[in-house]
Amino acid sequence: MRRYVPAAVAALALGLSVLFLTGTPATAAGIFVETNPSTARAGDEVSVRASCTDNLAAATVTASPFGTVTVSPRYGFLTTTAKVASGTKPGDYEVSLRCPDGKTAKSTLYVVAKVEPSRGPATGGGGTAPGRHATALIGGGLTAIAAGLVLAVVNVRRRRLG
Repeated sequence: MRRYVPAAVAALALGLSVLFLTGTPATAAGIFVETNPSTARAGDEVSVRASCTDNLAAATVTASPFGTVTVSPRYGFLTTTAKVASGTKPGDYEVSLRCPDGKTAKSTLYVVAKVEPSRGPATGGGGTAPGRHATALIGGGLTAIAAGLVLAVVNVRRRRLG
């Protein structure tokens, strides 16, 4: 039992030193602006989240795909949604934040081309689709069902007789 006393004292000393000798708590990341998603197509809606020194006052965010929008305080951050203009060409666009105290931050919004598929995906040979093998598949299925019924009848008759 004496072996555990030094270990307990060491653990207590370590815990108390962490409790009383730690520095100041971590602060927020500072001033930033981000879009979610950071990659969007023309016509999509993106959410903008930003942070200034004081997140109690509204700030402005400017980007050429959606113009100038106001980010308002919500859940400890400055947020809003913006729609990427439908005529925006694919490319990288700078998103700029201007805080009420004059501080700024920048990020990038990536706009990609809107691609519509011309046909469905190539997922196989279409073995279950109607065609020259459809009658064989239907015939095989009906044969399997008939064989199952015959076996069921034979099994029931054996139980009654035996």
